Amino acid sequence: MAQVNPLSNPKGVKLLCELCQHPAYIQCQHCKVTYYCNEDHQQADWTSIHKKICQLLIPLRTPVPFFTSAEERSHCIEQLMQRKKHLIDITTNEAQRMLYEGKHDDVIPAATHSLSLVIDVYGLNSVELVPVYLILAEANIGLGQLTLAEEYLSQAYWTVLKTTDCSNTIRSKLHRNLGLLYSAKGEFDESLRHLANDVFFSSTASGTDHIHTSGGYFHMANIFYWQHKMDIADSLYSQVADIWHSHLKKLVDVKIKASLRTGPGWSDDFEQESLDENEEAEALQILHAICDIREQTPKKDGTKMVKILHALTMLYVLSMDFLKAHESGKKLLHTIEQIPDEEALEDVSPLIKLIESNLSSK
Repeated sequence: MAQVNPLSNPKGVKLLCELCQHPAYIQCQHCKVTYYCNEDHQQADWTSIHKKICQLLIPLRTPVPFFTSAEERSHCIEQLMQRKKHLIDITTNEAQRMLYEGKHDDVIPAATHSLSLVIDVYGLNSVELVPVYLILAEANIGLGQLTLAEEYLSQAYWTVLKTTDCSNTIRSKLHRNLGLLYSAKGEFDESLRHLANDVFFSSTASGTDHIHTSGGYFHMANIFYWQHKMDIADSLYSQVADIWHSHLKKLVDVKIKASLRTGPGWSDDFEQESLDENEEAEALQILHAICDIREQTPKKDGTKMVKILHALTMLYVLSMDFLKAHESGKKLLHTIEQIPDEEALEDVSPLIKLIESNLSSK
């Protein structure tokens, strides 16, 4: 970083902190187009998102050269817009990924970048702002800053109300975040009402047994769990586990068939449906939480433990983390042996062989 003196700026130029918009006194030495009010904000931004987008900010914040023709100017503007949209994708996806991983402090800088870019590209009243508002709201809920979270959700709510063609996917995410807010405030009945709306809109967009709908079921299950309504919570957790297990098994079966065709080792010979980074992070969050709850239950249900451990093992395989897949697979086999269940053992055997073949090939 390099120190800057605001008094030495050209007339009319105010250097502002990337995170808080206060007067800036520090410059990023790598891109030289980003400024901060103090070292804490510089470090927070670097850890969160700046190290990934540092060089990408240079063409956005460097003065545009003079062009003699309208065609050149138009081409330059179009390129600039594409770069901004690319940065929106990067910052939003990174913020969402960190949110699933529980890194709420790191979410804020990435989402703040995204919000600024979306406003620049789409305007202050655009529905494209809603996903970023929701990420910022959920991060602040995680940090216990409920008043700030409520402000972001209010902005998202009114934007959705004013948008006649707002998608059911966005409506679903809005109600999920409202459900999380009321849950954090201890208003469980209101939380369940919004989560029910989340499931409705998500089901309308994707179907009742889709992984995108499972999050609503999961958060509803958590509320019933906290209220000690264990039968309802257990039923919803089982539904979530079934949805993810079914989805992951379809993806893994394709990989197993490919390995049988090409021999030992990991094969990516042909295109197939796969999990994106955010879906993978959400799956890890949800499946680990359910697994922990299942393990803490005094009377463990072996069949339910097999289902959740099988899903986790498949998830590790799809993310190519074969060491964790091996550890999870050992727990899975041990649980099956305790039941015992020959059919389950036969079902997971190809998966275990795939894991072992990939570990032995390294």
